[in-house]
Amino acid sequence: MSPQITPIADTAQDLELSERILTPDGTRIANPQLDAYVADVDAAQLRALHRDMVILRRIDAEGVALQRQGQLGLWAPCQGQEATQIGTARALAPQDYVFPSYRETGVIYARGAQPGDYVRMWRGEEGAGHDSTALRVAPLQIIIGAQTLHAVGYALGISHEGADEVAVAYFGDGATSQGDVNEAMIFASSYRAPVVFVCQNNHWAISEPVSVQSQYPIAGRAPGFGIPSLRVDGNDVLACMAAMRWALDHARSGKGPAYIEAVTYRMGPHTTADDPTRYRQEGELEAWRRRDPIARLEAHLKSLGELGEEQFAETQAAADAVAKEMRAACLGMTTRPPLAVFDGVYAEPHTGLERQRSEYAAYLATFEGEA
Repeated sequence: MSPQITPIADTAQDLELSERILTPDGTRIANPQLDAYVADVDAAQLRALHRDMVILRRIDAEGVALQRQGQLGLWAPCQGQEATQIGTARALAPQDYVFPSYRETGVIYARGAQPGDYVRMWRGEEGAGHDSTALRVAPLQIIIGAQTLHAVGYALGISHEGADEVAVAYFGDGATSQGDVNEAMIFASSYRAPVVFVCQNNHWAISEPVSVQSQYPIAGRAPGFGIPSLRVDGNDVLACMAAMRWALDHARSGKGPAYIEAVTYRMGPHTTADDPTRYRQEGELEAWRRRDPIARLEAHLKSLGELGEEQFAETQAAADAVAKEMRAACLGMTTRPPLAVFDGVYAEPHTGLERQRSEYAAYLATFEGEA
């Protein structure tokens, strides 16, 4: 007999079907499936995770402000998804390689991003936003789901070289409807590629609710490809870390790919070009505010007597300092001349490129004299 799969009826049920270690009020509960993977996490590490999430939320708020002030062309907020991003990213080994979507600000933060790295791409400046070699994070991917194919390709290279690495692909619930993601899972399963798929189910693919995209938990799709999966409460940073450690152990030990669905919520707009009030109810947002990932960990730390006023103030000050550096880096960037886009395309001069440069220069000349 096939196992019974429960359809998702509403937001509350959606969350209750997920594995967790910390309840929304900060109470720690036993979880036989996950506990062993975070048995080493002590109070100091919990405070570090809290600090990470607070700083990430401040970075995110500064990114929104910079865009509203005309300093960035766009920003993709991640408010509400801090536990998923920090919990999973802090489980990675230094040699692992990440393939993110455009919303993984917390992942590049955890991998050591510099202040300008958060805004360079969104400002339209030179480069990919961050040093991919130093961070071991591929450029932020705008094309929905394309990074999953890149991750699997890289993972196949890991297999051929016998390297002690794992490739990790991050994507949203909307991306699971894309062909690229499903093709990537087929290749990963067929060739037992050491790759971890992390689906951040934030409930909205722009204005399309996950209840329309998937009538059943998204994690249930992975076993159909021969990939083991785990569905966790994405607002529980401990559960996210535990799930990622499980998935990394599975992939690194030669057992092939693993899949995580982290059930979380996008508190803000899809991007700063979006108005979420047009398609979602305030009551839904309020319900998820009561499950805030940062407040959850704060409550747990306070119950342990491990988060005093002085520590809390220091964390807030550190977050403000990072935001200040990020703003200074953004405002201090020098935009290259438009024609510089042709520099470095080829090692040697190329007639076709020179023709394009001349045509673009003529086009730019038509704007001379305009205010």
